[in-house]
Amino acid sequence: MDLQKTVRPQVPDFEPYSPGLAIEEIRERYGLGRVIKLASNENPLGTSPVVQQALAENAALAFRYAQAGTPRLNRAIAEHLGVPEGAIVTGNGSDEVIDLIVRVKARPGVDNVIAFKPSFSLYRLQSKLCGVEFRQAPLNADFSFPWDDLLALADENTALCFVTTPDNPSGYAPTAAELEALARRLPPQCLLVIDEAYMDFVEDQDAHSLLSRRDEFPNVAFLRTFSKMYGLAGLRLGYGVLPEWLGDYCRRVKLPFSVNVLAEIAGIAALADRDFVCATRTAVCEGRSYLRTELESMGFRVHPSHANFILVDMPADAPFDASALVEGLLRRGIIIRPLGSYSLPRSVRITVGDGEENREFIRAVREFIANA
Repeated sequence: MDLQKTVRPQVPDFEPYSPGLAIEEIRERYGLGRVIKLASNENPLGTSPVVQQALAENAALAFRYAQAGTPRLNRAIAEHLGVPEGAIVTGNGSDEVIDLIVRVKARPGVDNVIAFKPSFSLYRLQSKLCGVEFRQAPLNADFSFPWDDLLALADENTALCFVTTPDNPSGYAPTAAELEALARRLPPQCLLVIDEAYMDFVEDQDAHSLLSRRDEFPNVAFLRTFSKMYGLAGLRLGYGVLPEWLGDYCRRVKLPFSVNVLAEIAGIAALADRDFVCATRTAVCEGRSYLRTELESMGFRVHPSHANFILVDMPADAPFDASALVEGLLRRGIIIRPLGSYSLPRSVRITVGDGEENREFIRAVREFIANA
């Protein structure tokens, strides 16, 4: 028997997640000494010194298993947000929590999941792996959300509705009033999952998030991460703020040690370091404004963004396209994100770096244009 033919039918044509290019990969490809990465929406200030110290002081604990369910971290997150501890489910990145929600809430071969297009590819990938139909409604041309189009996809078997805010790759954030209206209009069996990976960068969060009013919405779950604002992308740490019944089910079925002991220590330390969060917000706000001003002066269109990245369209009369710009910058040691996988071939996404990185990026773009 050919065992390859016995795997689940969803697997053979499965498309894996497409990550951004790595620094070492570009350094080796082009023989570069220094590479600036502005492609993966990482924190421009790196990892908090307070967190680094906590990791150094506890490195010897790496041989220990973490306490199953990370109760200390759950308690710290719950206190930080003012929510019940039973609502918190931590994971190996918010990716794991997305996977848990799909596997727990959606019935294979029966239910469907709805989202906008483009959206975070893991919503589609994990739905497909679980044998759940995935439906998408295209965004408006300005990347705002056509709520009626999304709701038109829902029926009596819609288990989940994913909405990302601020959205990726545009940085667009709908109002809390819009999200409230969506939550109230979805079918009664549908759980609205609001992915707030970038919400920490929004200046007025209450104007764009329902999290502070979660008690009013028993059909809403929230996803957040330590990868962006807290600079812990490499440690893989995220969490969900879920209805407590769903939190209970997810904790029952999740792998017991998916969050390692050092990630838990780092997360607790990160939540306590308010100075680093404040400094990060300032760096992102100033850097985002600088990049917008400089790129617009060169004819690029920069979309408004509430996140730590910007979506940029090529100048209409440019003698180059987005792929040429991406390649030209790679040769100069700068990584930005092409958006062909988002069906946006004329656009790129640029992470806000620190001051020096942003200036070097702008210098490289000007040099590229001069030689295009």
